[in-house]
Amino acid sequence: MTTAETKERARLGACQTSIRNALDQIDTRLNDYAREIQTRKEYLWEARRDMDHIEKIAVRQTIEQTLDSAGVLKAQQQKLHKLMRSPYFGRFDFHKSGEANSESVYIGVHHFRDEVARETLVYDWRAPIASMFYDYETGPARYQAPAGEVEGQLTLKRQFRIRNGELEFVLESGVHIVDDVLQEELSRASNDEGMKNIVATIQRDQNAIIRNDDAHTLIIQGVAGSGKTSIALHRIAYLLYRFKDTLSSDDILIISPNRVFAAYIGNVLPELGEEQVAEIGMEDLADELLDSQYRFQTFFEQTTQLLEKNDEALKARIAAKATPDFLRQIDRYAEEIEKSSFQAAEWRTGRKIVPDWFFAETWQKHRGVGLTERIARMVNATESQIGIHYNYDLRTDERQSLRETIRGMVRKMTLRQAYQGLYEWMGQPELFKPAGGKLEYADVFPLIHLKMRLEGVRNPRSAVKHLLIDEMQDYTPVQYAVLGRLFSCRKTVLGDATQSVNPYSSSTAEQIGRSLKSATGVKLTKSFRSTWEIMQFALAISPNPELEAMKRYGEAPRVVSCKRPAQMIERIRDEIEAFRASDHHSLAIIAKTQKQANRLHKSLVDTGVEARLLAADSAGFSNGLIVCTAHLAKGLEFDRVIVAGVSASNYHTEMDRNLLYVACTRAMHRLTLTCVGAPASFIPQRADAAACAAE
Repeated sequence: MTTAETKERARLGACQTSIRNALDQIDTRLNDYAREIQTRKEYLWEARRDMDHIEKIAVRQTIEQTLDSAGVLKAQQQKLHKLMRSPYFGRFDFHKSGEANSESVYIGVHHFRDEVARETLVYDWRAPIASMFYDYETGPARYQAPAGEVEGQLTLKRQFRIRNGELEFVLESGVHIVDDVLQEELSRASNDEGMKNIVATIQRDQNAIIRNDDAHTLIIQGVAGSGKTSIALHRIAYLLYRFKDTLSSDDILIISPNRVFAAYIGNVLPELGEEQVAEIGMEDLADELLDSQYRFQTFFEQTTQLLEKNDEALKARIAAKATPDFLRQIDRYAEEIEKSSFQAAEWRTGRKIVPDWFFAETWQKHRGVGLTERIARMVNATESQIGIHYNYDLRTDERQSLRETIRGMVRKMTLRQAYQGLYEWMGQPELFKPAGGKLEYADVFPLIHLKMRLEGVRNPRSAVKHLLIDEMQDYTPVQYAVLGRLFSCRKTVLGDATQSVNPYSSSTAEQIGRSLKSATGVKLTKSFRSTWEIMQFALAISPNPELEAMKRYGEAPRVVSCKRPAQMIERIRDEIEAFRASDHHSLAIIAKTQKQANRLHKSLVDTGVEARLLAADSAGFSNGLIVCTAHLAKGLEFDRVIVAGVSASNYHTEMDRNLLYVACTRAMHRLTLTCVGAPASFIPQRADAAACAAE
């Protein structure tokens, strides 16, 4: 054991002693609070007949305040218990310019100060001074403190792994040691059920994104495996720390692609010491905005329909509604509707006259609200003008006559009629094709946008101060227009244009930037998730010259061709047995469509394999063996992946190519593809190939 390691072990022990003392103090205070609450409850019960109402309220308020104080202490207690297991992961010594001595700064997930010694033992990774750990090696360094920029020298930099209170290793180097730790971390099997925090391995470019608190809208274009979702969540944690006085978890909303993904990322913010934030899917948001008055297809159902039917007319309808020009046409149509929706006329009561131009101007003034409210505002405005010009108050019967007259000026049209009329106005009625009274998914947000223009919508989430949008490539200009009108707040938008599961309605980062105001774009091109061999295999399927694969090596992906479906199931069973015998914790068997996933799952269950099937309504994520589609696997990662049914007859369109790329890039350590017959033409030939033995 080196001298440095001996000193670090001693320092760790001293830090844990301080944490333990702080925990003891919290335990004492919590016990005092418990006794105080019990005493006051007993007093409230015993003296209830002698106390007046005001005294009872005062006692109850005291109990509630004590409970609140106890809640704060329990939150601190939870953080300290986490710190006991792993107080910090990094250290650097900073010699501030103009000062005689260096300061040793230890970086952890949470801040800890020894109040007795009046010394900060651990700095929160989000603290300004902690940024130097990510941004600099030994040598000149600086950080932006609240009082201004601080310059100096990093004279030492170390990284630790501390698990369950034990120091496992110390790394010390003049090079970027975070990379060494990252390599080691990535080579390990994932035994967490969900996404992990990455505070110990944040890269310099990632740190810049996380700490960007200037951009009103930050668009993160990140390649597969670049950690963009994790970075976005760490950015949220940083903003909660940076603006703790004005921003809370209740002020943030995440738009996530599905419930499985929401569950997968759900533990990241709590791990970082923040409360979980609200999340919603686009379909649920649409249902809220339409007051649950319309039945419509989901994005998952639309994608499934495309995959199963390969309907060219459907593709054309989707593509036509996913362009900036279509958004402009809706806006022009809304203007036409506004012009023709109201026929102003003169109104008289006795000798008092209200001219038609007044009604026309007032109607335009109150555009964007519901019809009933708009008519009510018209009546109020007219009554006010009559009072001003004629010094006269309308009688009840006159007011009723005015209301009926204004109502008669309105050209009545339901929102659905107006929306269907859009396609007649465009001269393309074939683009509107609801089935069984159910709107196609591509119609949902154009309908909402038209509703916003004609009637306005009730926004139950108007208090949101920061919006996070994941899988940005799957949303159209119309959807971004709706989100932009709903949420004028700051935004973090992230995704990968090469991972669209529906290329007919996908958007690029540049298109999104034009759709959202004051947008700043950043790129993440380095992929960390998969081994070099897996990533090269995926890039051969769908090339991306910007992607830089991490040089972490493993076994080559394998393509297994079988003669019959039963043989393919048997080979998948062999892979499952190998997985169960390994130190890996997660295996995904990925099918192209939900029907194929259902059949595959049933075949495995019939042979005695226990596996969890993910579907569109699945609400959770767990390790182990799962069967799912590439659509539902997007955004997730697994130690091993088997992509089943990759035959040329099953994967042959550009949409299929995208899905196969998504499926392959879910694998961290091992990738196997199976098929019956010849594999898809865009699967690279250089992968290790195998054939099922004839039965």
